[in-house]
Amino acid sequence: MTDERFIGGVRVSAVGLGAMPLSVEGRPDRRQALATLHAALDAGVTLLDTADSYHWHADETGHNEQLIAQALAGRRGPDRDAVLVATKGGRGRPGDGSWTVDARPEHLRRACEASLHRLGVETIGLYQLHKPDPQVPWAESVGTLRELAEQGKIRAAGISNVTVEQLDEARLILGDLLVSVQNRYSPAVRDSEPQLRRCAELGIAFLPWSPLGGISRSSLDGPSGPTSSGTAFHEVAAEHGVSPQQVCLAWLLSRAPVVIPIPGASRPHTARDSASAAGLVLAPDRLARLDAAAEAWRTGAG
Repeated sequence: MTDERFIGGVRVSAVGLGAMPLSVEGRPDRRQALATLHAALDAGVTLLDTADSYHWHADETGHNEQLIAQALAGRRGPDRDAVLVATKGGRGRPGDGSWTVDARPEHLRRACEASLHRLGVETIGLYQLHKPDPQVPWAESVGTLRELAEQGKIRAAGISNVTVEQLDEARLILGDLLVSVQNRYSPAVRDSEPQLRRCAELGIAFLPWSPLGGISRSSLDGPSGPTSSGTAFHEVAAEHGVSPQQVCLAWLLSRAPVVIPIPGASRPHTARDSASAAGLVLAPDRLARLDAAAEAWRTGAG
């Protein structure tokens, strides 16, 4: 497995960084947040996923984008140019812990302009529609992404939290401008398997959010100890002398060449650990064990 993959024509690291934990509830202080971003970049991560709605309090929209801009500001030349910042618009956070959806064209235009300003760029490398808005025709929201690209404000477009039907409609509207789909996907949560397969057919990058699922949480354990599904990932990790999280990410990379996981991190160590998964090669017999475990997890048999 290669440690690089493609989003459209842009080469990126096979494992990106989901920067959301650095800005929402329970976030680290700014010093640690920046150290985490630098650790990821130093480890070779060249895909940073963010959104204007990744913040905690109501008056700090764009907190995460500003962190990323600050982290990149100290880098020069190839170290900075090689990084693809993928941001999103179409959601909001009122400050009470809830999430809202607003994919009206006028909102997306304003959100994109604000993201450009916060990131300090003339063009956003990858701009993603965060979630379909049930109050807005899908074609209108997606059509706004095409408009933004035609205006030179975004280089490429992505969509998130979508069905196969929405993916296909977006493809018709955007054509080759559509380069990525970001849906929830992990060994335990595989509702987006059809979307992954469709992306593989079309050559569109598939970016699993929350890719570690239950792997990184104590809830992986059942009342009598680890579930058999979770145990398989821990066992393979022990055989390789790496973390279960690395094994999970390597398994995800094996699903299709278009898969680029974006695990979150709030500490430098976890950012480096996730990045290392790009170089972890799992033998066919171990992949088969993990496939079986993930299927049992999905069906509740493990």
